[in-house]
Amino acid sequence: MTSKLIPSDPSKVMVIRQVTPNITTCSAPFLRFGRLKVGGRGTIVRLQSGALAVFSPTALTPEVRSTVESMGNKVGYIAAGDYEHHIFITEWAKAYPSAKLLGVEGLAEKREKDQATAGSKFQHVWTQKNKANMKVDPEFDEEFDYEYVGSHANKELVLVHKRDRTLIEADMMFNLPAKEQFSRTGEDPTSGTLTRLFIGLQNTMGPAKWQKRFLWYVASAGDRQGFNQSARKIASWDFDRIIPCHGDVIESGGKSIFKKVFDWHLNASVK
Repeated sequence: MTSKLIPSDPSKVMVIRQVTPNITTCSAPFLRFGRLKVGGRGTIVRLQSGALAVFSPTALTPEVRSTVESMGNKVGYIAAGDYEHHIFITEWAKAYPSAKLLGVEGLAEKREKDQATAGSKFQHVWTQKNKANMKVDPEFDEEFDYEYVGSHANKELVLVHKRDRTLIEADMMFNLPAKEQFSRTGEDPTSGTLTRLFIGLQNTMGPAKWQKRFLWYVASAGDRQGFNQSARKIASWDFDRIIPCHGDVIESGGKSIFKKVFDWHLNASVK
């Protein structure tokens, strides 16, 4: 099934871009359910200690390895952005065995059911019970604020890199179409009936009413009160840029866009 989701030769289509002096993104095509052009993105952050933190990693191509080397080659943390963004965790963990694995509740058990992903040990796991007191390491905690949104259907881990005022997230919010992620494929990121319909649901343009509806009626339906609390906490952080896994990076004005998309949750009402 994975072969239907990701490109057979990621090196040919991946876009590696230095977003800030401390942050580099690795963007590649990704087909949700093998049909929807949503794109995928891993984010590498260099901490002041020199350690690298990798979020929702994409394929570890020779070019990505070279990028890691240029950033210091000291991978300290490899994090799955949610319950779904873990496909390449094993590959990265084998390449950088001293790195600590970060994940969300239920993910380790899910991975153990598949021989291809079994065997990875997560040193830090966010749960609904420990989220209020969760700590990673001083060098990590000094640079990031984080919120575990266990009330989201995909159990999201959302972080802000405080020095660069950059929000890093997986499926908490989409910013389709995935232009950058398909830019080296020669394909139109909006082509395909299902993709166009999904872009209509998962974009931040205009009032973003359809994404608001998706978040309210689908993503947060299981625990809307908990979701509201998480959205308010994230909205209280100081950030300008948003790096999503799906769709283009929002280079500036990200906080106002976040508040617009999550307006119903921040104000606990449906317009």
